[in-house]
Amino acid sequence: MKQRYAIGIDYGTESGRAVVIDVDNGDELAVHVTHYPHGVIDERLPGSGRMLEPNWALQHPDDYIEVLRKSVPEVLRISGIDPEQVIGVGIDFTACTMLPVDAAGNPLCNQEAYRDEPHAYVKLWKHHAAQDEANRINEMAETMGASWLSRYGGKTSSEWMVAKAWQILNEAPEIYEATNQFMEAVDWVVLQMTANPVRSSCCAGYKAFWHKTDGYPPSSFFKALDPRLENFVEAKLPGAVSSLGAKAGELTAEAALMMGLHAGTAVAVGIIDAHAGVAGTGAVRSGQMVMAMGTSVCHMLLSDQEIHAEGICGVVEDGIIPGLYGYEAGQPAVGDMFGWFVEHAVPAYVQQTAGDEGLTVHAWLEQRAAELKPGQHGLLALDWWNGNRSVLVDADLSGMIVGLTLQTKPEDIYRALLESAAFGTRQIIDTFEKAGLEVRELFACGGLPTRNQHLMQIYADITGREIKIAASTQTTALGAAMFGAVAAGPERGGYANMAEAATKMTHLREETYLPIPEHSAVYEKLYREYDKLYDLFGRGGSNAMKELKRIKLQQDALS
Repeated sequence: MKQRYAIGIDYGTESGRAVVIDVDNGDELAVHVTHYPHGVIDERLPGSGRMLEPNWALQHPDDYIEVLRKSVPEVLRISGIDPEQVIGVGIDFTACTMLPVDAAGNPLCNQEAYRDEPHAYVKLWKHHAAQDEANRINEMAETMGASWLSRYGGKTSSEWMVAKAWQILNEAPEIYEATNQFMEAVDWVVLQMTANPVRSSCCAGYKAFWHKTDGYPPSSFFKALDPRLENFVEAKLPGAVSSLGAKAGELTAEAALMMGLHAGTAVAVGIIDAHAGVAGTGAVRSGQMVMAMGTSVCHMLLSDQEIHAEGICGVVEDGIIPGLYGYEAGQPAVGDMFGWFVEHAVPAYVQQTAGDEGLTVHAWLEQRAAELKPGQHGLLALDWWNGNRSVLVDADLSGMIVGLTLQTKPEDIYRALLESAAFGTRQIIDTFEKAGLEVRELFACGGLPTRNQHLMQIYADITGREIKIAASTQTTALGAAMFGAVAAGPERGGYANMAEAATKMTHLREETYLPIPEHSAVYEKLYREYDKLYDLFGRGGSNAMKELKRIKLQQDALS
Protein backbone atom coordinates (compact mmCIF):
# COMPACT_ATOMS: atom_id res chain seq x y z
CA MET A 1 0.00 0.00 0.00
CA LYS A 2 1.24 3.50 -0.83
CA GLN A 3 2.08 5.84 2.02
CA ARG A 4 -1.08 7.53 3.30
CA TYR A 5 -1.57 11.16 4.26
CA ALA A 6 -4.27 13.37 5.73
CA ILE A 7 -4.63 17.13 5.41
CA GLY A 8 -5.63 19.28 8.35
CA ILE A 9 -6.94 22.79 7.67
CA ASP A 10 -6.84 25.15 10.63
CA TYR A 11 -8.89 28.36 10.43
CA GLY A 12 -7.70 30.94 12.96
CA THR A 13 -8.57 34.54 13.71
CA GLU A 14 -6.22 36.17 11.20
CA SER A 15 -5.32 33.36 8.80
CA GLY A 16 -5.88 29.77 7.76
CA ARG A 17 -3.26 27.07 7.28
CA ALA A 18 -3.09 23.66 5.69
CA VAL A 19 -0.79 20.89 6.92
CA VAL A 20 0.05 17.55 5.30
CA ILE A 21 0.35 14.79 7.93
CA ASP A 22 1.79 11.30 7.59
CA VAL A 23 -0.98 9.03 8.84
CA ASP A 24 1.49 6.38 10.06
CA ASN A 25 3.52 8.53 12.44
CA GLY A 26 2.11 12.08 12.56
CA ASP A 27 5.07 13.67 10.78
CA GLU A 28 4.33 17.06 9.24
CA LEU A 29 5.49 17.19 5.64
CA ALA A 30 4.42 20.70 4.69
CA VAL A 31 2.67 23.76 6.08
CA HIS A 32 1.26 26.76 4.23
CA VAL A 33 -0.47 29.82 5.67
CA THR A 34 -2.92 32.07 3.85
CA HIS A 35 -3.62 35.40 5.54
CA TYR A 36 -7.22 36.51 5.19
CA PRO A 37 -7.35 39.33 2.61
CA HIS A 38 -10.05 41.14 4.60
CA GLY A 39 -8.57 40.30 8.02
CA VAL A 40 -10.73 41.02 11.05
CA ILE A 41 -13.34 43.61 10.16
CA ASP A 42 -13.85 45.57 13.37
CA GLU A 43 -13.87 49.23 12.32
CA ARG A 44 -15.52 49.59 8.90
CA LEU A 45 -16.99 47.41 6.19
CA PRO A 46 -14.89 46.64 3.12
CA GLY A 47 -15.94 48.47 0.01
CA SER A 48 -18.40 50.98 1.40
CA GLY A 49 -16.34 51.91 4.47
CA ARG A 50 -19.44 51.92 6.65
CA MET A 51 -18.36 52.37 10.27
CA LEU A 52 -19.05 49.61 12.78
CA GLU A 53 -20.17 50.12 16.35
CA PRO A 54 -17.99 49.15 19.34
CA ASN A 55 -17.53 45.44 20.16
CA TRP A 56 -18.13 44.30 16.59
CA ALA A 57 -15.86 41.73 14.92
CA LEU A 58 -16.71 40.48 11.44
CA GLN A 59 -15.05 38.49 8.66
CA HIS A 60 -15.62 37.84 4.98
CA PRO A 61 -16.42 34.23 3.96
CA ASP A 62 -14.49 34.54 0.69
CA ASP A 63 -11.33 34.55 2.81
CA TYR A 64 -12.05 31.01 3.94
CA ILE A 65 -12.32 29.76 0.37
CA GLU A 66 -9.02 31.47 -0.39
CA VAL A 67 -7.36 29.13 2.13
CA LEU A 68 -8.67 26.09 0.24
CA ARG A 69 -7.66 27.62 -3.08
CA LYS A 70 -4.12 28.60 -2.06
CA SER A 71 -2.87 26.61 0.93
CA VAL A 72 -4.02 23.11 -0.01
CA PRO A 73 -2.43 23.07 -3.48
CA GLU A 74 0.68 24.66 -2.02
CA VAL A 75 1.24 21.98 0.66
CA LEU A 76 0.77 19.34 -2.01
CA ARG A 77 3.43 21.07 -4.10
CA ILE A 78 5.84 21.50 -1.19
CA SER A 79 5.47 17.93 0.05
CA GLY A 80 5.58 16.43 -3.44
CA ILE A 81 2.99 13.81 -2.60
CA ASP A 82 0.47 12.38 -5.02
CA PRO A 83 -3.07 13.69 -4.28
CA GLU A 84 -4.22 10.08 -4.61
CA GLN A 85 -2.35 9.34 -1.36
CA VAL A 86 -4.49 11.82 0.63
CA ILE A 87 -7.15 9.70 2.32
CA GLY A 88 -8.95 12.34 4.34
CA VAL A 89 -9.35 16.03 5.08
CA GLY A 90 -10.36 17.56 8.39
CA ILE A 91 -10.95 21.20 9.30
CA ASP A 92 -11.10 23.13 12.54
CA PHE A 93 -12.36 26.66 13.10
CA THR A 94 -12.78 29.42 15.64
CA ALA A 95 -16.26 29.34 17.18
CA CYS A 96 -18.84 30.60 17.46
CA THR A 97 -18.06 32.13 14.08
CA MET A 98 -21.36 32.21 12.25
CA LEU A 99 -22.87 33.53 9.05
CA PRO A 100 -26.33 33.93 7.52
CA VAL A 101 -26.83 32.11 4.22
CA ASP A 102 -29.63 31.78 1.67
CA ALA A 103 -31.35 28.56 0.59
CA ALA A 104 -28.45 27.71 -1.74
CA GLY A 105 -25.90 28.15 1.04
CA ASN A 106 -24.61 31.45 -0.33
CA PRO A 107 -23.55 34.09 2.25
CA LEU A 108 -25.86 37.09 2.30
CA CYS A 109 -22.92 39.50 2.36
CA ASN A 110 -22.04 38.38 -1.19
CA GLN A 111 -25.39 39.54 -2.48
CA GLU A 112 -25.48 43.06 -3.89
CA ALA A 113 -28.51 44.01 -1.80
CA TYR A 114 -26.72 43.30 1.48
CA ARG A 115 -23.07 44.27 0.86
CA ASP A 116 -23.49 47.40 2.97
CA GLU A 117 -25.31 45.64 5.83
CA PRO A 118 -22.97 44.60 8.68
CA HIS A 119 -25.36 41.90 9.91
CA ALA A 120 -25.03 40.09 6.57
CA TYR A 121 -21.35 39.30 7.24
CA VAL A 122 -19.66 36.59 9.27
CA LYS A 123 -19.76 37.33 12.99
CA LEU A 124 -16.38 36.29 14.34
CA TRP A 125 -16.07 34.47 17.65
CA LYS A 126 -14.99 37.67 19.43
CA HIS A 127 -17.99 39.70 18.26
CA HIS A 128 -19.34 40.88 21.63
CA ALA A 129 -22.07 43.28 20.51
CA ALA A 130 -24.81 40.79 21.43
CA GLN A 131 -24.21 41.08 25.17
CA ASP A 132 -27.70 42.51 25.81
CA GLU A 133 -29.24 39.50 24.09
CA ALA A 134 -27.00 37.13 26.06
CA ASN A 135 -28.05 38.78 29.32
CA ARG A 136 -31.72 38.34 28.45
CA ILE A 137 -31.16 34.69 27.46
CA ASN A 138 -29.55 34.07 30.85
CA GLU A 139 -32.35 35.83 32.71
CA MET A 140 -35.10 33.95 30.88
CA ALA A 141 -33.39 30.57 31.24
CA GLU A 142 -32.98 31.16 34.96
CA THR A 143 -36.56 32.37 35.36
CA MET A 144 -37.91 29.31 33.53
CA GLY A 145 -35.63 26.94 35.43
CA ALA A 146 -34.14 25.67 32.17
CA SER A 147 -32.12 22.58 33.06
CA TRP A 148 -29.82 23.00 30.06
CA LEU A 149 -28.40 26.24 31.48
CA SER A 150 -26.39 24.31 34.07
CA ARG A 151 -24.43 22.61 31.26
CA TYR A 152 -22.97 26.07 30.54
CA GLY A 153 -22.08 26.99 34.09
CA GLY A 154 -25.27 28.99 34.62
CA LYS A 155 -24.52 31.61 31.96
CA THR A 156 -24.42 31.77 28.20
CA SER A 157 -22.13 34.04 26.21
CA SER A 158 -22.55 36.91 23.79
CA GLU A 159 -20.11 35.00 21.56
CA TRP A 160 -22.58 32.17 20.92
CA MET A 161 -25.06 31.37 18.17
CA VAL A 162 -28.44 32.30 19.67
CA ALA A 163 -27.36 35.67 21.05
CA LYS A 164 -25.79 36.65 17.73
CA ALA A 165 -28.81 35.52 15.72
CA TRP A 166 -31.19 37.37 18.05
CA GLN A 167 -29.10 40.52 17.68
CA ILE A 168 -29.64 40.28 13.93
CA LEU A 169 -33.39 39.91 14.44
CA ASN A 170 -33.46 42.92 16.75
CA GLU A 171 -31.26 45.24 14.70
CA ALA A 172 -31.69 44.04 11.10
CA PRO A 173 -34.95 42.06 10.83
CA GLU A 174 -34.75 42.12 7.04
CA ILE A 175 -31.46 40.18 7.22
CA TYR A 176 -33.00 37.71 9.64
CA GLU A 177 -35.94 37.13 7.31
CA ALA A 178 -33.66 36.74 4.29
CA THR A 179 -31.59 34.12 6.14
CA ASN A 180 -32.43 30.54 5.25
CA GLN A 181 -30.16 29.32 8.04
CA PHE A 182 -27.40 30.43 10.34
CA MET A 183 -24.31 28.30 9.96
CA GLU A 184 -21.10 27.89 11.89
CA ALA A 185 -18.27 28.80 9.54
CA VAL A 186 -16.77 25.33 9.91
CA ASP A 187 -20.02 23.75 8.74
CA TRP A 188 -20.25 26.22 5.87
CA VAL A 189 -16.75 25.34 4.64
CA VAL A 190 -17.58 21.63 4.88
CA LEU A 191 -20.67 22.39 2.79
CA GLN A 192 -18.49 24.06 0.14
CA MET A 193 -16.26 20.99 0.05
CA THR A 194 -18.91 18.29 0.05
CA ALA A 195 -22.24 19.90 -0.94
CA ASN A 196 -23.55 18.16 2.18
CA PRO A 197 -25.16 20.42 4.85
CA VAL A 198 -23.98 18.85 8.12
CA ARG A 199 -23.89 20.52 11.53
CA SER A 200 -21.01 19.64 13.82
CA SER A 201 -22.05 18.22 17.18
CA CYS A 202 -19.05 20.02 18.67
CA CYS A 203 -20.20 23.46 17.53
CA ALA A 204 -23.90 22.78 18.12
CA GLY A 205 -23.22 21.45 21.60
CA TYR A 206 -20.88 24.15 22.84
CA LYS A 207 -22.24 27.15 20.97
CA ALA A 208 -25.95 26.55 20.24
CA PHE A 209 -27.33 24.72 23.32
CA TRP A 210 -27.72 21.38 21.51
CA HIS A 211 -27.66 18.15 23.56
CA LYS A 212 -27.02 14.62 22.33
CA THR A 213 -30.20 13.30 23.97
CA ASP A 214 -32.43 16.36 24.41
CA GLY A 215 -31.64 18.27 21.22
CA TYR A 216 -32.06 22.07 21.31
CA PRO A 217 -34.10 23.93 23.97
CA PRO A 218 -37.86 23.73 23.31
CA SER A 219 -39.72 26.24 21.19
CA SER A 220 -41.49 27.45 24.35
CA PHE A 221 -38.20 28.85 25.60
CA PHE A 222 -37.50 30.71 22.36
CA LYS A 223 -41.08 32.01 22.29
CA ALA A 224 -40.69 33.33 25.83
CA LEU A 225 -37.53 35.13 24.74
CA ASP A 226 -39.24 36.71 21.75
CA PRO A 227 -42.40 35.51 19.97
CA ARG A 228 -40.57 35.97 16.67
CA LEU A 229 -38.09 33.27 17.78
CA GLU A 230 -40.66 30.56 18.50
CA ASN A 231 -39.65 28.47 15.48
CA PHE A 232 -36.00 29.51 15.55
CA VAL A 233 -34.56 25.98 15.59
CA GLU A 234 -36.75 24.59 12.82
CA ALA A 235 -36.49 27.71 10.66
CA LYS A 236 -32.90 28.82 11.17
CA LEU A 237 -30.95 25.76 12.42
CA PRO A 238 -32.17 22.99 10.12
CA GLY A 239 -30.20 19.90 9.22
CA ALA A 240 -28.74 16.86 10.89
CA VAL A 241 -26.21 17.16 13.71
CA SER A 242 -23.31 14.76 13.12
CA SER A 243 -20.81 13.46 15.65
CA LEU A 244 -17.09 14.10 15.64
CA GLY A 245 -15.12 11.39 13.92
CA ALA A 246 -17.89 10.82 11.40
CA LYS A 247 -17.52 11.46 7.68
CA ALA A 248 -19.40 14.59 6.65
CA GLY A 249 -19.14 13.62 3.01
CA GLU A 250 -16.64 13.44 0.18
CA LEU A 251 -14.97 16.11 -1.89
CA THR A 252 -17.06 17.13 -4.86
CA ALA A 253 -15.44 17.31 -8.28
CA GLU A 254 -15.58 21.11 -8.15
CA ALA A 255 -13.97 21.35 -4.70
CA ALA A 256 -11.37 18.72 -5.59
CA LEU A 257 -10.35 20.69 -8.70
CA MET A 258 -9.98 23.88 -6.67
CA MET A 259 -7.93 22.17 -3.94
CA GLY A 260 -5.84 19.95 -6.17
CA LEU A 261 -7.17 16.76 -4.58
CA HIS A 262 -9.17 13.80 -5.85
CA ALA A 263 -12.96 13.81 -5.86
CA GLY A 264 -14.32 11.34 -3.34
CA THR A 265 -11.68 12.08 -0.66
CA ALA A 266 -13.25 11.74 2.80
CA VAL A 267 -14.06 14.97 4.66
CA ALA A 268 -14.55 14.85 8.42
CA VAL A 269 -17.24 16.63 10.41
CA GLY A 270 -15.73 19.96 11.48
CA ILE A 271 -14.46 20.74 14.97
CA ILE A 272 -13.69 23.87 17.00
CA ASP A 273 -10.02 24.80 16.67
CA ALA A 274 -9.02 24.54 20.30
CA HIS A 275 -10.84 21.25 20.64
CA ALA A 276 -8.90 19.86 17.70
CA GLY A 277 -5.77 20.75 19.64
CA VAL A 278 -6.76 18.25 22.33
CA ALA A 279 -6.56 15.42 19.83
CA GLY A 280 -3.38 16.86 18.33
CA THR A 281 -1.76 16.90 21.77
CA GLY A 282 -2.64 13.24 22.27
CA ALA A 283 -4.99 13.76 25.21
CA VAL A 284 -7.68 11.08 25.01
CA ARG A 285 -8.15 10.07 28.68
CA SER A 286 -10.29 11.28 31.56
CA GLY A 287 -8.59 13.85 33.81
CA GLN A 288 -6.41 15.35 31.10
CA MET A 289 -6.68 19.11 30.49
CA VAL A 290 -5.25 20.83 27.42
CA MET A 291 -4.58 24.56 27.19
CA ALA A 292 -4.70 25.77 23.59
CA MET A 293 -2.64 28.93 23.90
CA GLY A 294 -2.57 31.72 21.36
CA THR A 295 -4.57 34.89 20.85
CA SER A 296 -6.84 33.54 23.55
CA VAL A 297 -6.56 30.42 25.71
CA CYS A 298 -9.11 27.65 25.64
CA HIS A 299 -9.05 25.08 28.43
CA MET A 300 -10.45 21.65 27.56
CA LEU A 301 -10.89 18.96 30.17
CA LEU A 302 -11.80 15.34 29.42
CA SER A 303 -13.83 13.39 31.94
CA ASP A 304 -15.79 10.19 32.24
CA GLN A 305 -18.52 11.96 34.21
CA GLU A 306 -20.87 14.88 33.70
CA ILE A 307 -20.78 17.52 36.45
CA HIS A 308 -22.12 21.02 36.03
CA ALA A 309 -19.50 23.51 37.21
CA GLU A 310 -19.70 27.30 37.50
CA GLY A 311 -18.71 29.30 34.46
CA ILE A 312 -17.84 26.46 32.10
CA CYS A 313 -18.45 27.27 28.46
CA GLY A 314 -20.13 23.91 28.08
CA VAL A 315 -19.99 20.22 28.82
CA VAL A 316 -20.80 18.07 25.80
CA GLU A 317 -20.85 14.30 25.58
CA ASP A 318 -18.50 13.25 22.75
CA GLY A 319 -17.82 16.98 22.31
CA ILE A 320 -14.03 16.70 22.04
CA ILE A 321 -13.09 13.03 22.07
CA PRO A 322 -15.83 10.46 21.31
CA GLY A 323 -16.64 8.40 24.41
CA LEU A 324 -15.84 11.13 26.96
CA TYR A 325 -17.45 14.29 28.25
CA GLY A 326 -15.62 17.36 27.04
CA TYR A 327 -15.53 20.50 29.21
CA GLU A 328 -14.60 23.87 27.80
CA ALA A 329 -13.50 27.02 29.57
CA GLY A 330 -11.40 29.91 28.38
CA GLN A 331 -9.79 33.32 28.55
CA PRO A 332 -10.63 35.59 25.59
CA ALA A 333 -7.46 37.72 25.79
CA VAL A 334 -4.01 36.28 26.39
CA GLY A 335 -1.70 36.66 23.39
CA ASP A 336 -3.95 39.57 22.38
CA MET A 337 -3.31 41.19 25.75
CA PHE A 338 0.48 40.93 25.41
CA GLY A 339 0.20 42.21 21.85
CA TRP A 340 -1.85 45.21 22.99
CA PHE A 341 0.85 46.18 25.46
CA VAL A 342 3.64 45.90 22.90
CA GLU A 343 1.73 47.84 20.22
CA HIS A 344 0.15 50.58 22.30
CA ALA A 345 1.88 50.98 25.67
CA VAL A 346 5.63 50.50 25.18
CA PRO A 347 7.75 53.66 25.15
CA ALA A 348 10.03 54.52 22.25
CA TYR A 349 13.21 53.78 24.20
CA VAL A 350 12.18 50.13 24.56
CA GLN A 351 11.60 49.81 20.84
CA GLN A 352 14.93 51.48 20.14
CA THR A 353 16.86 49.38 22.65
CA ALA A 354 15.28 46.14 21.45
CA GLY A 355 16.19 47.00 17.87
CA ASP A 356 19.75 47.88 18.82
CA GLU A 357 20.08 44.48 20.51
CA GLY A 358 18.63 42.67 17.51
CA LEU A 359 15.51 41.61 19.40
CA THR A 360 11.79 41.99 18.90
CA VAL A 361 10.04 44.07 21.55
CA HIS A 362 8.33 40.88 22.81
CA ALA A 363 11.71 39.13 23.19
CA TRP A 364 13.31 42.13 24.89
CA LEU A 365 10.46 42.40 27.39
CA GLU A 366 10.51 38.67 28.03
CA GLN A 367 14.24 38.77 28.81
CA ARG A 368 13.88 41.68 31.21
CA ALA A 369 10.74 40.25 32.82
CA ALA A 370 12.50 36.91 33.40
CA GLU A 371 15.14 38.70 35.49
CA LEU A 372 12.48 39.73 38.03
CA LYS A 373 11.59 37.58 41.00
CA PRO A 374 7.91 36.75 41.62
CA GLY A 375 6.30 39.74 43.31
CA GLN A 376 9.34 41.99 42.80
CA HIS A 377 7.48 44.40 40.50
CA GLY A 378 4.77 45.07 43.10
CA LEU A 379 1.96 44.71 40.57
CA LEU A 380 -1.17 42.62 40.17
CA ALA A 381 -3.35 42.57 37.06
CA LEU A 382 -6.76 41.25 36.10
CA ASP A 383 -6.69 39.55 32.69
CA TRP A 384 -10.00 40.86 31.34
CA TRP A 385 -8.76 42.96 28.40
CA ASN A 386 -11.44 41.32 26.24
CA GLY A 387 -13.94 40.55 28.99
CA ASN A 388 -14.09 37.38 31.07
CA ARG A 389 -15.20 34.11 29.51
CA SER A 390 -14.61 31.76 32.43
CA VAL A 391 -15.74 31.61 35.09
CA LEU A 392 -17.69 34.88 35.20
CA VAL A 393 -18.95 34.85 31.59
CA ASP A 394 -19.14 38.63 31.33
CA ALA A 395 -17.91 40.48 28.24
CA ASP A 396 -18.48 43.87 29.92
CA LEU A 397 -15.58 43.41 32.33
CA SER A 398 -12.24 45.04 31.53
CA GLY A 399 -8.57 44.86 32.42
CA MET A 400 -6.90 46.28 35.51
CA ILE A 401 -3.40 46.79 36.91
CA VAL A 402 -2.93 47.52 40.62
CA GLY A 403 0.27 48.79 42.22
CA LEU A 404 1.60 51.18 39.56
CA THR A 405 4.11 53.76 40.81
CA LEU A 406 6.53 56.28 39.33
CA GLN A 407 9.16 53.54 39.50
CA THR A 408 7.18 51.01 37.43
CA LYS A 409 8.95 49.95 34.23
CA PRO A 410 7.58 48.36 31.03
CA GLU A 411 9.03 44.94 31.89
CA ASP A 412 7.23 45.10 35.25
CA ILE A 413 3.89 45.59 33.54
CA TYR A 414 4.66 42.94 30.94
CA ARG A 415 5.44 40.36 33.61
CA ALA A 416 2.30 41.32 35.55
CA LEU A 417 0.25 40.67 32.40
CA LEU A 418 1.91 37.28 31.91
CA GLU A 419 1.12 36.39 35.51
CA SER A 420 -2.47 37.58 35.20
CA ALA A 421 -3.05 35.10 32.39
CA ALA A 422 -1.72 32.28 34.56
CA PHE A 423 -3.81 33.43 37.53
CA GLY A 424 -6.88 33.29 35.28
CA THR A 425 -6.04 29.71 34.36
CA ARG A 426 -5.53 28.82 38.03
CA GLN A 427 -9.00 30.21 38.74
CA ILE A 428 -10.48 27.92 36.08
CA ILE A 429 -8.65 24.82 37.34
CA ASP A 430 -9.70 25.53 40.93
CA THR A 431 -13.32 25.94 39.83
CA PHE A 432 -13.28 22.57 38.05
CA GLU A 433 -11.77 20.80 41.04
CA LYS A 434 -14.15 22.41 43.55
CA ALA A 435 -16.99 21.00 41.45
CA GLY A 436 -15.53 17.50 41.69
CA LEU A 437 -13.74 17.26 38.34
CA GLU A 438 -10.18 16.03 38.76
CA VAL A 439 -7.42 17.62 36.68
CA ARG A 440 -4.72 14.93 36.65
CA GLU A 441 -2.49 16.13 33.80
CA LEU A 442 -1.94 19.53 32.25
CA PHE A 443 -0.87 19.92 28.60
CA ALA A 444 -0.21 23.00 26.50
CA CYS A 445 -0.29 23.49 22.75
CA GLY A 446 -0.43 26.37 20.30
CA GLY A 447 1.88 29.25 19.49
CA LEU A 448 2.61 30.66 22.96
CA PRO A 449 4.18 27.54 24.55
CA THR A 450 6.80 27.36 21.79
CA ARG A 451 7.55 31.09 21.73
CA ASN A 452 7.53 32.08 25.40
CA GLN A 453 9.29 29.67 27.74
CA HIS A 454 9.21 32.19 30.57
CA LEU A 455 5.42 32.32 30.33
CA MET A 456 5.17 28.55 30.62
CA GLN A 457 7.36 28.53 33.72
CA ILE A 458 5.08 31.16 35.26
CA TYR A 459 2.09 28.94 34.45
CA ALA A 460 3.76 25.98 36.17
CA ASP A 461 4.69 28.08 39.23
CA ILE A 462 1.20 29.60 39.59
CA THR A 463 -0.82 26.42 38.95
CA GLY A 464 1.62 24.29 40.94
CA ARG A 465 1.52 21.64 38.22
CA GLU A 466 3.84 20.04 35.72
CA ILE A 467 3.03 21.23 32.21
CA LYS A 468 3.66 18.96 29.24
CA ILE A 469 4.07 20.47 25.79
CA ALA A 470 2.83 19.03 22.51
CA ALA A 471 5.67 18.20 20.15
CA SER A 472 3.79 19.50 17.15
CA THR A 473 3.63 23.24 16.56
CA GLN A 474 0.50 22.64 14.48
CA THR A 475 -1.58 20.73 17.01
CA THR A 476 -4.95 22.07 15.88
CA ALA A 477 -4.24 21.24 12.24
CA LEU A 478 -2.80 17.89 13.32
CA GLY A 479 -5.96 17.15 15.31
CA ALA A 480 -8.09 18.09 12.31
CA ALA A 481 -6.01 15.76 10.12
CA MET A 482 -6.49 12.97 12.67
CA PHE A 483 -10.26 13.38 12.38
CA GLY A 484 -9.79 13.24 8.61
CA ALA A 485 -7.94 9.92 9.01
CA VAL A 486 -10.73 8.56 11.21
CA ALA A 487 -13.36 9.78 8.73
CA ALA A 488 -11.54 7.82 6.02
CA GLY A 489 -11.63 4.71 8.22
CA PRO A 490 -9.47 1.58 8.22
CA GLU A 491 -10.83 0.51 4.85
CA ARG A 492 -9.07 3.48 3.24
CA GLY A 493 -5.93 3.23 5.36
CA GLY A 494 -7.14 5.45 8.21
CA TYR A 495 -8.14 4.64 11.77
CA ALA A 496 -11.19 3.25 13.51
CA ASN A 497 -11.22 5.82 16.33
CA MET A 498 -9.34 8.77 17.81
CA ALA A 499 -7.58 6.74 20.51
CA GLU A 500 -6.02 4.59 17.82
CA ALA A 501 -5.07 7.64 15.76
CA ALA A 502 -3.54 9.37 18.80
CA THR A 503 -1.30 6.39 19.54
CA LYS A 504 0.28 6.65 16.10
CA MET A 505 0.08 10.32 15.19
CA THR A 506 0.84 12.39 18.34
CA HIS A 507 3.95 13.04 20.44
CA LEU A 508 5.03 15.17 23.42
CA ARG A 509 8.25 17.10 23.87
CA GLU A 510 10.79 15.55 26.20
CA GLU A 511 11.16 18.71 28.30
CA THR A 512 8.37 19.72 30.65
CA TYR A 513 7.85 22.67 32.99
CA LEU A 514 7.92 21.85 36.70
CA PRO A 515 6.86 24.35 39.40
CA ILE A 516 9.70 25.96 41.34
CA PRO A 517 8.66 25.66 45.04
CA GLU A 518 9.98 29.05 46.18
CA HIS A 519 8.24 30.76 43.27
CA SER A 520 4.99 28.94 43.94
CA ALA A 521 5.08 30.05 47.58
CA VAL A 522 5.16 33.72 46.58
CA TYR A 523 2.54 33.23 43.90
CA GLU A 524 0.23 31.59 46.41
CA LYS A 525 0.17 34.88 48.34
CA LEU A 526 -0.36 36.89 45.17
CA TYR A 527 -3.12 34.56 44.02
CA ARG A 528 -5.06 35.19 47.21
CA GLU A 529 -5.03 38.90 46.38
CA TYR A 530 -5.94 38.20 42.74
CA ASP A 531 -8.90 36.15 44.01
CA LYS A 532 -10.11 39.09 46.09
CA LEU A 533 -9.94 41.47 43.13
CA TYR A 534 -11.61 38.82 40.97
CA ASP A 535 -14.61 38.71 43.30
CA LEU A 536 -14.73 42.46 43.96
CA PHE A 537 -14.85 43.55 40.33
CA GLY A 538 -16.31 40.41 38.81
CA ARG A 539 -19.10 39.47 41.18
CA GLY A 540 -20.79 42.80 41.81
CA GLY A 541 -18.75 44.25 44.69
CA SER A 542 -17.84 47.13 42.40
CA ASN A 543 -19.50 48.05 39.12
CA ALA A 544 -16.77 50.54 38.20
CA MET A 545 -15.72 48.67 35.04
CA LYS A 546 -19.23 48.54 33.67
CA GLU A 547 -19.93 52.15 34.58
CA LEU A 548 -16.77 53.26 32.78
CA LYS A 549 -17.83 51.32 29.70
CA ARG A 550 -21.33 52.83 29.87
CA ILE A 551 -19.95 56.37 30.02
CA LYS A 552 -17.56 55.63 27.15
CA LEU A 553 -20.38 54.38 24.95
CA GLN A 554 -22.43 57.47 25.75
CA GLN A 555 -19.57 59.75 24.78
CA ASP A 556 -18.82 57.73 21.64
CA ALA A 557 -22.43 58.20 20.57
CA LEU A 558 -22.09 61.98 20.96
CA SER A 559 -18.86 62.26 19.00
